[in-house]
Amino acid sequence: MTDKNRVLIFDTTLRDGEQSPGATMTHEEKLEIAQMLDEMGVDVIEAGFPIASEGDFAAVTEIAKRAQNSVICGLARAQFPDIDRCWEAVKHARQPRIHTFIGTSPLHRAIPNLDMDQMAERIQQTVTHARNLCDNVQWSPMDATRTEHDYLCRVVEIAIKAGATTINIPDTVGYTAPRESAALIAMLLERVPGADEIVFATHCHNDLGMATANSLAAVEAGARQIECTINGLGERAGNTALEEVVMALKVRHDIMPYTTGIDTTKIMGLSRRVAQASGFVVQPNKAIVGKNAFLHESGIHQDGVLKNVETFEIMRPADIGLNEANIAMGKHSGRAALRAKLRDLGYEVGDNQLKDVFVRFKALADRKKEIYDDDLVALMQDSAANTEHDYLQVKHLRVVCGSDGQSADLTMSVGGEDKTVHATGDGPVDACFNAVKAIWPHDARLQLYQVHAVTEGTDAQATVSVRMEEEGRIATGQAADTDTILASVKAYVGALNRLKVRREMVGEGADAKQVSMYSH
Repeated sequence: MTDKNRVLIFDTTLRDGEQSPGATMTHEEKLEIAQMLDEMGVDVIEAGFPIASEGDFAAVTEIAKRAQNSVICGLARAQFPDIDRCWEAVKHARQPRIHTFIGTSPLHRAIPNLDMDQMAERIQQTVTHARNLCDNVQWSPMDATRTEHDYLCRVVEIAIKAGATTINIPDTVGYTAPRESAALIAMLLERVPGADEIVFATHCHNDLGMATANSLAAVEAGARQIECTINGLGERAGNTALEEVVMALKVRHDIMPYTTGIDTTKIMGLSRRVAQASGFVVQPNKAIVGKNAFLHESGIHQDGVLKNVETFEIMRPADIGLNEANIAMGKHSGRAALRAKLRDLGYEVGDNQLKDVFVRFKALADRKKEIYDDDLVALMQDSAANTEHDYLQVKHLRVVCGSDGQSADLTMSVGGEDKTVHATGDGPVDACFNAVKAIWPHDARLQLYQVHAVTEGTDAQATVSVRMEEEGRIATGQAADTDTILASVKAYVGALNRLKVRREMVGEGADAKQVSMYSH
């Protein structure tokens, strides 16, 4: 990296982001998101943890083969089998990288029961092994922000001498504050021999809501790679959000004179796709990509924006790929208009997909007076989540609600065979879910049920998100419809379809539970 002010963007949506409970993505979804990240200009894509499962290995391998621009990275613990497996997956990339790590804080050293010298030796051996396989090696001292400074300097120096080209400093539990984040990078650059010859990275979690601030502080202190995820997806409170650090560097270039290679107009499309694939809805007031990020309801704000948009907006919706003209479409709109509108929203659809979406669009137009951009986004998400290839499909639903009781008559296709059942419940949704369980018995437990109105009005679509757990496996389902009850059933069935696929993969040994971070 020749430009001293160029900041590399390392996206770990497909690895650390996917570790968020319930966010597991399908193989096809991972490939699609990786392609979008590659096209957006992400410098490094951490595609997965190859030794964790056959599914992860297959996804990383295929992403490595397909990538055109990005460095493709895989994660590996400080163990030879992990590193070998990682290399087998990423070696197909035009630009491969091995990322190996070990926990260096006192708490983490106690888990594998290694003293300081034993851990130092492990680091030297494993980083050397990785470098013998690949000339692009990243090393991370997990929980670096709670590691003794003298020991952190010692092991970072060992990793650099062993051949690491990038040293990542993780705030694994989101404990640090911005001034500490900056001071830690500055200390390492000053004290560690050879630190000026490699790239320092920062990996921050958002447990205290400071991930973005900590990442930017690290950059100002000398870090030149930010590890982040789309929408801030990740374990617990999530990771640094890619869209936040990228737009902060762009908007406040006056005080942070750093650049990235990101095409920011692709941010909104990626945000929507990751939200749909993960089942994690973006909160309305989320910075940059939230539904309300560019909306103004206050009279004073509306008046100011109408007179001069800069009075209350520091960036334009178009900067992140958000269509500024939220023009309604209706039942008289044709295929060409729908395709053009979807393209504006970041969706490129083929002829066959357009045909299917157009049918759904017309059906929606018959039920709604006006169809807005958010309706179309929900329609695309529903089309991707509920397909004719699903093993379980909702065919017909009739719900009876009243003071005399709640009941549901449901017809579902199970592997191509239609089955009908009548069920009751404490409410209409409960009756419907009981009907599904009567047709498709299961032991999955409902962890989350959320309903969001897509637009305003009594004819608004509802987007329903469902999260279910079965024997440690978690799956999400999403669906949208003007009929909230029908959307609920489709989301519930969608989660069951995903659980079925994962259960079968485990039976084939293709998607076993993630290996322990510390197993030998």
